[in-house]
Amino acid sequence: MTISTTTIKNSYNGNASTTAFNYTFKISANSEMQVIIRSSTGTETVKTLSTHYTISGVGNSGGGAVTFTSGNTPASGETVILRRVTAQTQAMDLIDNDPMSAGTIETAHDKSIAIAQELQEQINRSLKLSRTNTMTSTEFTVDATNRANKVLAFDSAGEIAVTQELGTYKGNWAASTVYAVRDLIKDTSTNNIFICLTAHSSSGSQPLTTNTDSAKWSLLVDAASASTSATAAASSATASDNSATASASSASTASGHKDTATTKASEASTSATNSASSASTSSTQATNSANSATASASSATASANSATASANSANQAAASANFEVVGDTSPQLGGNLDTNAKEIVTVSNRDLILAPNGTGAVEIKGNTNSGKILFNCENNSHHISLQAPAHSAFSGDIALTLPTNTGSSGQALITNGSGVLSFANIAETKPTVADVSQTIAPATGTAINITGANFVAIPIVEFINPSTGVQTKANTVSVTNATTLAVNVTLASGSYYVRIENPDGLAGRSTNNIITASTAPSFSTGAGSLGSFAGNFSGTLFTIAGSSDSAVTFSETTSVLSGAGVSLSSAGALTTSDFGASSTTPTAYTFTVKILDQEGQFTTREFTITSSFGATGGGQFN
Repeated sequence: MTISTTTIKNSYNGNASTTAFNYTFKISANSEMQVIIRSSTGTETVKTLSTHYTISGVGNSGGGAVTFTSGNTPASGETVILRRVTAQTQAMDLIDNDPMSAGTIETAHDKSIAIAQELQEQINRSLKLSRTNTMTSTEFTVDATNRANKVLAFDSAGEIAVTQELGTYKGNWAASTVYAVRDLIKDTSTNNIFICLTAHSSSGSQPLTTNTDSAKWSLLVDAASASTSATAAASSATASDNSATASASSASTASGHKDTATTKASEASTSATNSASSASTSSTQATNSANSATASASSATASANSATASANSANQAAASANFEVVGDTSPQLGGNLDTNAKEIVTVSNRDLILAPNGTGAVEIKGNTNSGKILFNCENNSHHISLQAPAHSAFSGDIALTLPTNTGSSGQALITNGSGVLSFANIAETKPTVADVSQTIAPATGTAINITGANFVAIPIVEFINPSTGVQTKANTVSVTNATTLAVNVTLASGSYYVRIENPDGLAGRSTNNIITASTAPSFSTGAGSLGSFAGNFSGTLFTIAGSSDSAVTFSETTSVLSGAGVSLSSAGALTTSDFGASSTTPTAYTFTVKILDQEGQFTTREFTITSSFGATGGGQFN
């Protein structure tokens, strides 16, 4: 069979009643199933086959079911995880010249793919670097001693490093106590919080600002200053409240003075009337009484003005002392609301509702940066943000309309081109690499054609050396059609896999190293005569030499040497047990040798060896 799905794990919620849970992937043995129960608190427990559960459907391509035994039913709040764990072993034994079963080979390939899928699933749950990461090295070399009580960090160059722990709170400071670097303590004389800069055994007394070891501490929280500021603020509030009370009292007193002045004016008027009946005797008194009435009226007016001013002062002081909008059912702002680094908070788990009237909208304005909304975690230590593009990127306003449903698993949001979003299935079409299978000269830009399928303009083409891990991008790439790429590449010596990545991020790689960069072999031995040797000679006549960037072998392309009783070894040695064989006269033997490297490249060269005899017609003189 083929493995047509990448699913290796299923997850379900327990409900205290369901005992059977389906798995949708193939396992070849019971041992390849791992069952994990995750509690509501996050504790994970690996369950035991037969003790806690049984398995059905082993060997089925569509999977089967895991059934929990009595007393082990997953409870509500628990999560059931069923995952495949394939043993990382290789059981296929290939024997020379034995028939190769397609089923055996396919099973081995299926197992390799299964292991790769499981490793990928682990990788997907791991911290990893992006493909464009520029970190020099991800290898962590700090030993255990130097890692102890430290935290993982990045240095000024962005490389992995260790740094001091964040700090450990040791409670109230005490004398004759050993403190480590970055320990946190409280000075009980001031309530200030300090961090230790230098490891030491404490001495002296509080406050630490005048302690003999003061240089070994750094102030983190100035609680004393904060307390002073709070006291001052409270005093200010009290003074403001007292001012309001005094102003109200002054207003009351001034109002009493006004009433008294009015009464006196009435009394003066009555006195003036009585005095008028005796004008001859009381004219001077009447005049004086009139003057007194005028003065009293002026005094009354001044007192009334003072009362009004005091009342206004009292109102202002009261407003300054306390401001509430609880009683205002429709408060309005006369200007922008500055929260002064505070928060707008609801109580009793109520929603915060923003309700623009009519066609109004909730608008997040930009300032130095584009408008942004932050969605925090429950601890407010992490967030996801939505941010508008920069002003320069806009050509007009954009509206996105969300779908009215949640879609199905594996679906993605797509647009109709007018901003209306919907969920849809996304078909992945990965490129495949079929063949290149050729040898090119190293360190030379060379044009090649790559065949395969699903090529889309313009893909990224990479050549990967499996021995060194070096990845080399093509110099130029053009798409001839969906099955052929025209590429120019410069490679160092070696064999390479070919990887194609389409613009949508989907990628495929050749199953083996299908292109080699290699120089052609060459002879060290010059062409022509290799010398003359006595007829009937036995032993090594000559060794032809040559080399390449891989191992080379030598062979004869002609059929001359056998007639001379000479053999050519793959290492280039010319050997004989009876040079010249049946010949009894000097003879020159001209032959052609081929030198071949591991990449199938070869070069040929012609050579001559000559046999000689001491006397004509024979190799021996008696």
